[in-house]
Order: sequence, then structure tokens, then C-alpha cells
Amino acid sequence: MQHAKQLNSITEEQVQHYSQLAWQALLAEVNLTPKPGLVDKHNTGAHKDMALTDFHLSANAIAKYFPYFLLAGAQHKDLPIENVLINIRSIGINCETAMFRATQGVNTHKGSIFSLGLVLTAIGRLIALQQPVLPQYISQLVAGMCVGITDELKKPTDTPTAGHRLYQQYGLTGARGEAQNGYALVIQHALPYYLQQLAKDKADDIALLDTLILLMSLNDDTNIVNRGGIQGLEWVKQRATQLLHQGINTHNDLIFVKNFDNECIQQNVSPGGSADLLILTWFFARLANQHHGLTLQKFNIINIGRNKKN
Repeated sequence: MQHAKQLNSITEEQVQHYSQLAWQALLAEVNLTPKPGLVDKHNTGAHKDMALTDFHLSANAIAKYFPYFLLAGAQHKDLPIENVLINIRSIGINCETAMFRATQGVNTHKGSIFSLGLVLTAIGRLIALQQPVLPQYISQLVAGMCVGITDELKKPTDTPTAGHRLYQQYGLTGARGEAQNGYALVIQHALPYYLQQLAKDKADDIALLDTLILLMSLNDDTNIVNRGGIQGLEWVKQRATQLLHQGINTHNDLIFVKNFDNECIQQNVSPGGSADLLILTWFFARLANQHHGLTLQKFNIINIGRNKKN
């Protein structure tokens, strides 16, 4: 690191490390199989307009923009935290454009561009300020960046988005609310649960899948409500809670997850919001782990595009 070129108080090695980690997080989520209602190696879930290849192409395209978020975070390290978001919006827009170009118009990772963009910007700021890159510090910075972001949902508009409509109908704040809360659902629930499952020596994919089910049982996922209404959300939460109580401990238990997947497909619901939070959970787990001096060998990426059977 002594010979590393310094870029806005952040080194090339650091930029590359965290950018690659974010890319790996995207792939770990999409390659996880089976997943209820989501695109995986077995099927396209409740999505008829996208396939696994779209997610791989998308991840590669948007990963090229991850360094810009990190560098922006470092560059604006002295800016009041509530003024940072406006300075990274153009990066997010360019990143989205690259995603749509790679997938020929399919929205694969819009939610993750938002969440990982915020997280990487926070990491760049922490590094530049010579503070530890820990999940709780990132959470605080993201919450600071996104103060008042849900106010946009309260304003009347002639062209309401799905987010506006769901807020008006049910008071759901979706991805904006998660960010404004500093991804509390991940920090307080999914991350400690995931690390606990790994500590029990569960297989990597089983621990991650178990954590996805936990998120589905807790998350007010607007992706689900948009497709299946509030009744669909309650059904998903109840089924996920049942599955958690039943236990997902070995690969033999995957049959129960496959059944849940089939039910989600029949109901046409997809927990895309929980998938985005799972990506952050995987990412944060590596940060928490490296700062505790534990081995990273436990954390292998889940079959990144190398399983040729599917």
C-alpha cells in the first residue's frame, strides 16, 4: 500500500477492492439458487421479462461505475453529509443508463445501483476521513445523506411512480425509506443473523438463503405490493415466517424453498426489495469480518457464473 497512488485520500487498491466486493455481492445474490419468486439458475421466478444472463450482463456493466461513487465520497469528504447525495446523482443516472444498455431495456439492478451507490460513497468518505470502514458507520452516513428523501413521496404529482402510489395508498416508503433509515433492517436483523448462521458452520448458500427468508418475513417489500397488493405482502411474510420456524439447515431443506418459489410464481410476486437488502447483507458481512481479523476463506462467492449445468 505504500507505493499506491493516492486519489483524493483513497488509494487505487482501496477503490478496486471495494468496487470488486460490490460486484461480487451482486453475483452472490443472483446466483443463489433456489430463491422464492426471483431469477436464479433454476428459473426466472415471477419475472417473464428477464433471465439470469441479464443480471450477469448488468452486474458487469454497472460495476464499472462503482469506483466513481467511492471517489466522489472521498472528494466530498468535507461537504456536509446532507449535501452529498445531490453530488452523486449523475453517477447513478449514468450507471442506470449503462444497465439498460447492457440488458436492452430490462430493469435488473436499479435498486442496487441506488443502495450500493450510497454505501460505496459512504465508504469513500470514511476512508478519506481515516475512519474504520464498518457497517454501523456506513449506516450512519447513508442515513445522513438521505435525510428527508421520503418527502418526495408526499408531494402531489401528475405522473406518480409506483413508489408514490404505494406511499399514498399504504404509507410504504420502499427503497427511499430503507436508505433514510440507514438500512436498519440489514444492520439490526439480517447482518447479525447471517453472521450467526455462518458461525454455525452452515453451508455458504444455505446461510445466505436462510437470511433471504428472514428478510422476506420482515420487509415491507414494495416490489411485492406492486404486484400482489397488501394481501400478497402479508402472505409472503407469513409463508417466510413459517419456513424460518421450520428451519433451513441443510441442502435437503431446499425442497421447501422450491415449493415456496413455485407458490410465489403462481401468485406472481417477487421480493426484489429483499434481494437488494440481501446484496447489502453479503457485502456488509465481509466488512464486519475483515475488521474482526477473521478468515475470509469462509466467504466464497456462490458459484459465480461457473455452474454450466444451468
